[in-house]
Amino acid sequence: MEKIRIHGNQNLRLKGKVRISGAKNAVLPAITASLLTKDKIRLKNIPLVEDVHTILTLMKELGANYNIKKNSLSIQVKKIQSEQASYDLVQAMRASILVLGPLLARYGKAIVALPGGCAIGSRPIDLHIHGLEKLGARISLEHGYIQAEANKLHGAEIEFEKKTVGGTENLIMAACLALGETVLKNCAREPEISNLCDLLIKMGAKIDGIGEETIRIKGVRELGGATHEIIPDRIEAGTFLVASALTRGNIVLTNIKPDQLDTVIEKLKYSGTQIEKLNNHSLRVVGSEEIRPQDITTSPYPGFPTDMQAQFIVMMTQASGTSIITETIFDRRFSHINELLRLGANIEVSGDKAIVKGKTPLSGAETIASDLRASASLVLAGLIANGETIVTEVEHLDRGYEKLESKLKSLGAKIERIKE
Repeated sequence: MEKIRIHGNQNLRLKGKVRISGAKNAVLPAITASLLTKDKIRLKNIPLVEDVHTILTLMKELGANYNIKKNSLSIQVKKIQSEQASYDLVQAMRASILVLGPLLARYGKAIVALPGGCAIGSRPIDLHIHGLEKLGARISLEHGYIQAEANKLHGAEIEFEKKTVGGTENLIMAACLALGETVLKNCAREPEISNLCDLLIKMGAKIDGIGEETIRIKGVRELGGATHEIIPDRIEAGTFLVASALTRGNIVLTNIKPDQLDTVIEKLKYSGTQIEKLNNHSLRVVGSEEIRPQDITTSPYPGFPTDMQAQFIVMMTQASGTSIITETIFDRRFSHINELLRLGANIEVSGDKAIVKGKTPLSGAETIASDLRASASLVLAGLIANGETIVTEVEHLDRGYEKLESKLKSLGAKIERIKE
């Protein structure tokens, strides 16, 4: 069992330069998009995180051949060998559901286990299923598997009941090979979806309205190969922005897209953090001696991301007053708060709100990571907690952060991975 040990210090000042990795939430749909063609797809700037290895294992079962060299991936599915995505792999990562649309579109059949992933509340896949049915798929749920068939998908007008990132991605990919035009309304607008659309267009897809709530896809007969660069991970970047603010540090972030962080940057500036745009791919972040409290509500992009909620709660424990963080995207996404209480945080939960009272000194303790972003928040808290903090179940952290402890160590943190 691996753990992360942090020797924290409330006087820690992180300093230096850190390069942000490629976006986990962009590379996963890009990998599944390779199911849509028999030709080779080459992806650059991929993060070497566990979720990537998991999806590649699944893709190999389906018939893919791939090769990873440093942070580049080439993948090819000349022939689909199996239409079934097994429970063992799908339950480990919710994004595995993204093979459903491409399999149906190219192969006409898909059997995909109901997904698992982080324990952050209910995330039903009804919107995926209803959309695919409107494209002509016949779908049933049997013995924990989604069984889908279609002689040929056809275009349709589909309006999502609510914003869904995975549903938008699945339907876009399926529609690329459908007959006629598909119009998707009330689409999620996350940059990772736009990055997927950019790849699909390079493969020969016809897509209009990228980044907007209404997207039009004109189906084509077949798609080809492409070379594509994965965008930087805006959540990893946001995590390091908070790390600098929290420790009153001075960090330069490289390989980022600042315009995809507007809401996070706005909230950090409001709390007193100085942020300077050095160029289109880098920022300097200087923490303030005093962190101002504030109220934050999560919402779909371009609003404040739910994936930054846990990190900001840690920062607000050090603010000079009381903050209220409202979580509107996922229920049960406050599991990290019980662990922060073990470190001495003063937080009350009332429904979808976390009431965070600062300025509260934290002290080291052993903690348990319950999901990906919760694990990152515990690492951040450990940086400023006096004494030793241990974060267990770090497999959650490894799902989405590439060498987080190594990057923090290069900035001056006393942090290490240990095995027991």
